[in-house]
Amino acid sequence: MQHDRPTTTSAYAFAICLLAGLNAGCAVKDVPPSSSSRDERVGDGLHVPSPDWRDQVIYFAMIDRFDDGDPGNNDQGAGEFDPTQNARYSGGDLAGLTRRVDYIRGLGATTLWITPPVANRWWDEAAQYGGYHGYWAENFVAVDRHYGTLAEYQQLSRTLHAAGMYLVQDIVVNHTGNYFSYPQTWSDSDPAKGFVLQADRSGRTAPTQWPFTQNDARKAADRAASIYHWTPSIGDHRSTDQTLRYQLADLDDLDTENPVVRDTLRDSYAYWIGAVGVDGFRVDTAFYVAPAFFADFLHGGDARHPGILQAAAASGRNGFHVFGEGFAMDKPFEDVQARRIDRYMRAADGTTLLPGMINFPLYGSLGDVFARGHPTAELGARIRSMMRVHAQPHLMPSFVDNHDVDRFLSGGSDAGLRQALLAILTLPGIPTIYYGTEQGFTAQRAAMFATGHGAGGVDHFDTGSPLYRFLRDAIALRRDQRVLSRGTPAVLDENAAAPGVLAYRMQDGADAAIVVFNTADRASLVDRLDTGLRPGTVLHGLFGLVDTAHDRIVDSDGRISLVLAPREGLVWRVGNEVRPLARAIGMPSIDPLPAPLLHGDFVVSGDAVGADELLLVLDGDLANARRVMPDAQGRWRTEVDTASLIDPDLDHQLVAWDARGGRASLRRRFRVARQWRVLADQSDPAGDDSGPSGAYRYPDDAGWGSHRQLDLRSVQVSGSGGALRVALTMNDVTDSWNPANGFDHVAVTMFLQLPDRGGGVRAMPLQNAELPGGMRWHYRLRAHGWTNALYSAEGADAGHEGTPATPGARIEVDRGRARLVFSFPAAAIGSPASLSGARLYVTTWDYDGGYRPLQPAAGTHAFSGGDGRNEPLVMDDAMVRLP
Repeated sequence: MQHDRPTTTSAYAFAICLLAGLNAGCAVKDVPPSSSSRDERVGDGLHVPSPDWRDQVIYFAMIDRFDDGDPGNNDQGAGEFDPTQNARYSGGDLAGLTRRVDYIRGLGATTLWITPPVANRWWDEAAQYGGYHGYWAENFVAVDRHYGTLAEYQQLSRTLHAAGMYLVQDIVVNHTGNYFSYPQTWSDSDPAKGFVLQADRSGRTAPTQWPFTQNDARKAADRAASIYHWTPSIGDHRSTDQTLRYQLADLDDLDTENPVVRDTLRDSYAYWIGAVGVDGFRVDTAFYVAPAFFADFLHGGDARHPGILQAAAASGRNGFHVFGEGFAMDKPFEDVQARRIDRYMRAADGTTLLPGMINFPLYGSLGDVFARGHPTAELGARIRSMMRVHAQPHLMPSFVDNHDVDRFLSGGSDAGLRQALLAILTLPGIPTIYYGTEQGFTAQRAAMFATGHGAGGVDHFDTGSPLYRFLRDAIALRRDQRVLSRGTPAVLDENAAAPGVLAYRMQDGADAAIVVFNTADRASLVDRLDTGLRPGTVLHGLFGLVDTAHDRIVDSDGRISLVLAPREGLVWRVGNEVRPLARAIGMPSIDPLPAPLLHGDFVVSGDAVGADELLLVLDGDLANARRVMPDAQGRWRTEVDTASLIDPDLDHQLVAWDARGGRASLRRRFRVARQWRVLADQSDPAGDDSGPSGAYRYPDDAGWGSHRQLDLRSVQVSGSGGALRVALTMNDVTDSWNPANGFDHVAVTMFLQLPDRGGGVRAMPLQNAELPGGMRWHYRLRAHGWTNALYSAEGADAGHEGTPATPGARIEVDRGRARLVFSFPAAAIGSPASLSGARLYVTTWDYDGGYRPLQPAAGTHAFSGGDGRNEPLVMDDAMVRLP
């Protein structure tokens, strides 16, 4: 069918018209009067050459939650504005961003990335949620009235460029807002069957921008136009057909194979380059369109609808950056999702698609290692993987938290956050700082300004806050040492079994730097680190997280040994000078171990060359090292306690350390397969997953359907020394959202009360409840598909989760048996002498940036049958007492 096109100038032509200075005659279809009535002239400062993106540091701000520069645009009268609710608009706008540019620049950031500023659907009755985030467009070429005007957006661009900074706009190519759905029935061959329009508060049932106005499947002309895929919500994210054609969370899925859709999307986003001077795009939900789309989006089209990179070049931006979002994380030591992400940057034939993708697998490993106490070898493997899998890892934005995931500090410590931030600032990628991280935010989308949601009535633009000052210094380090932004990493050391040492060298030509972390909450030993440098090379200290980074000299074997303070992070620059060394002396040794695989505690022995005292260090842990005294012949012997070594797949290492002489033995490696004893095995009734009142119901989204993933069927508890293992049998286990932890549509929260220990907390944080039977918890685990967070009770109450504890639980999933298994090393739960008399309380609900809402009426992604402000967020539960 011939598609009728608007007779007015395309958005791209409008942008070029402005660039040519023909302001009076420029027009674009569907730009609201409120925008076109303002001064739309493009003046000096809007268009600047592109930077080298490898050297940039991005600050990511959610417009509605950052700052309110104009309270007059907050409430548009559609019931969408209420700062007391996270689901509604809070009042942040473009004017607020502009007046805070100096705050962002003072941090050291060079680029501002903002959520989509385009006109959005303001409230979705079905979802009971608002479009304050910007991802539910109703017009791709208009500024949302909550955010301000086109002139105010231009002023933000000018202010950034005048400060030597750049602007990245978030864009969406996969969908519009939710204007239609198939709530009951759907037929692929008959799109009109079961079709329902979803009106907004003003009665609008379609976007206002052509051709997206053609959205009624009951009309033959709209069906023939094929602007949308006439499909229901995705039920299985593992299905390529569903992810590319079905609706993501009920958002109307665009047919991005349709030339009219492609032309309009190119025109719409070229408009913002020309009219506002945008310097780059972040593409939301890139996984939900085919990779080949991006070759056309960036390079395709004819002279009337050229690709985005051509449009950018017309404004003088020959390095316009476009990076996509592919929300996918790999399990440790895997790269399946990393390769999936790479397919959006490079086609099978080598054709370049998107210049960059956000590095989600790196994010997952950063959280596991720095927040959850996983072995540092997981991050070491991820660094090697990203350099092996990706052609241009330096152009992939890296991050530690954002608007779609938990804040780092919701499950990690301040010290861990500083380490994670230092890591992204010293590794390839474009470091991206999510607003509020520099102010210690724990809530995912709290506002920075006093009157916004979750701000507590206080502005949070404190340039003297500890994290702001830390980030300012750490960012300055990266910008001063170009080897950190352009170098290639080589992992020098890692701990395969526990938190501890991670070391890598960054190399860029003749320039090099060495970065060393101790991720443990106790001192760790760096033993005989092979730097790959010449003996006598001087390492010049540049940065230290805890202590000063003192200069060091590489020894005669090209190695260094040192003790790292808890949560330390050190950076040295490799100098050019080589200093003479004193004659090396012998080092202590460890005899061969009884066997490579051990089943419990064992005896170890060795020699102490020239030392009257040694420390036997297990997995780098100096705090718990065994002190040994050699006999008159220099021999020593001691026992190794394996109570916390619960994973038979992990390689452990022993080192004999002469602290006075600064000498370490060669490492001895081994594995441990401990014996587990079942302490309790308790069944739970089927079908009791309906809340305390029996009235709760699952969300309407197809992902829950008949699976009833929240129905507990049994709890089995096992022990090995002070280690704990909890196996949950569920009604069903699903992984349709490709969760990193192997299960989705359920969050498990466990509360552990240890025997013979005082204190503890009765409140169940954020769940509107207290523990039953007078129980008080000492440790609490919250785990779902993307989070595995362990807390101690210190600082916990109804509104606070407690103090993050490490290492976290090891999670195993057996979908065939519908089992989730959580294993806790003894050290994670306070190394109890015995588990006899302990109590364990297990609850199920779901979690998405917070425990999922409970509301009286049914919702797509909310539980129903109660008032979530007061009633317990518990679908099913089980109490187990250990004999």
